[in-house]
Amino acid sequence: MSVPIPTPVPVSRLRSPVGLGRAAAALLGLVIAADLFAVYAGFKLYDVTGDLMNGATGGSVLRRADTAESLDSLAWKVHSGAMLVCVIVYVSWFVLVRGNAEVFDPAEQSMKSWWAVVGWFVPGLNLWYPRRITLEIWDASNPAGTRRSHLLVNVWWTLCLLTFLADRVGNLRYKESFEPDENHAVLQLSLLADTVEIVAAVLAILVVLRLTRMQHAKVLAGPGVPLVV
Repeated sequence: MSVPIPTPVPVSRLRSPVGLGRAAAALLGLVIAADLFAVYAGFKLYDVTGDLMNGATGGSVLRRADTAESLDSLAWKVHSGAMLVCVIVYVSWFVLVRGNAEVFDPAEQSMKSWWAVVGWFVPGLNLWYPRRITLEIWDASNPAGTRRSHLLVNVWWTLCLLTFLADRVGNLRYKESFEPDENHAVLQLSLLADTVEIVAAVLAILVVLRLTRMQHAKVLAGPGVPLVV
């Protein structure tokens, strides 16, 4: 009795994720550096608003306040630029690994491929769609017949949500029209958001590197279909 051999998926549809994965990880590192700068600038501003809140006056305090405001503004611009470049490269990598996952295991992908881009930017949906798509890519990228824990992805995404919420609450940022105690409270939330974002970015690097290694190994192995006896 002859054994039917399924037609393999074309290897040409697979793309190596290594280059974009390394670039995404490096740019996440740049975001971490920008966040550290933002934390430094935030502490400077937090310190001087604390002095103003306690009644400190004089030219020295006002000069410190001006310097801290300028430093905080620069940190915000640096962070925004780093985040913009990182998002472009990260989403490009995400689309690539989603495409490979479609080759590895089409049945595992429950959503259309364009959600790999749109899902990050639609308000409300971006609170859970990226995690869902990441987990489906993760499962499809495992060696055949194996499963890996979702713990890393789940912890990373939880911290992403905490960063999002803290950032939205503290998004008022420092305003000259605010009283010092109001600015002090806003800066506390901004510092919290930056700190959580640093940890989330570290875990994002681990997710990128782990998933890139998983897919690279599977790409090298080829998407061969096992014989059906």
